[in-house]
Amino acid sequence: MELGQNHTPVTRFILLGLTDHPDEKQLLFAIFLLIYSMTLVGNLGMIDMIRASSTLHTPMYFFLSVLSFLDICNSSVFTPRLLISFLSTDQTISFAGCVTQMALMTLHGTGECLLLAIMAYDRFVAICHPLLYHIIMSKRLCVQLVMVTYVMGVFIAALQTGNAFILPYCGPNVIDHYSCDIPPVLQLACSDTTVANIILLFFSALVTVPTISVILVSYAYILVTIYKMRSLEAQRKAFSTCASHLAALSLFYVPVFLVYVQPNPESSSASNKILSVFYTIVIPMLNPLVYSLRNKDVKAAVQLRVLNFSRQGIC
Repeated sequence: MELGQNHTPVTRFILLGLTDHPDEKQLLFAIFLLIYSMTLVGNLGMIDMIRASSTLHTPMYFFLSVLSFLDICNSSVFTPRLLISFLSTDQTISFAGCVTQMALMTLHGTGECLLLAIMAYDRFVAICHPLLYHIIMSKRLCVQLVMVTYVMGVFIAALQTGNAFILPYCGPNVIDHYSCDIPPVLQLACSDTTVANIILLFFSALVTVPTISVILVSYAYILVTIYKMRSLEAQRKAFSTCASHLAALSLFYVPVFLVYVQPNPESSSASNKILSVFYTIVIPMLNPLVYSLRNKDVKAAVQLRVLNFSRQGIC
């Protein structure tokens, strides 16, 4: 559809959300409120624990604290508004609000992809080259890698958001999603979206394919190194930890690939809504559990932190 004189530019969008059934809304409100609460408690607790414990001042935990910060930001972009939508009949979002939400979503999503690849490389160096670990993963390099992550995130977010909103929007204004995600927004454009979809596919693949390649290669080397261990108990624990990491990575990357890295990302909007829940809401809750539950250093730091709080309470 071409933008003509009889069409008024859209100033507000309507987000349909996850469901329009009142009974389901009440149940989903309780579920997502619990998930969001666990996300905030888990990730803020992880950041505080890493900051307070000197034994956790290592590259791995530095990256983990940055991941927790990204997860808090990413979840907070979507979940509060989603919770409000379950209680309110007003589902509208302003044009500027939609632009902002899309930009923040892309920024944090890109940052998380890059950071997960960096963390996998960090584990590869620590396990496969332990004697060179502190030389390779210096404090300066760690800070530089995080800065590159944010710079790339801002660049991709500006490019992808600009790619979507450079198109004219003159109605309809109903987005079949709970957020201003790129594919459902492009469906509403009043002009041909072929070029926009190609740009979306290209840059989505540019972010996801190299990062998942780094992750898979790193974990392949890690698994080979673990296999060569003489202790069966050490092998079992290491394989169990890697399995939990890879399971969490799969829950993040598989939905991202299915939503963005496909020839026609505007199709299957109903299923895309459900897939988006995993990498925007569920994974931020799971990450602090996955990366800390089996870690003895984290368990010791938690016990020490709880003991310190108990002493302060007694005093």
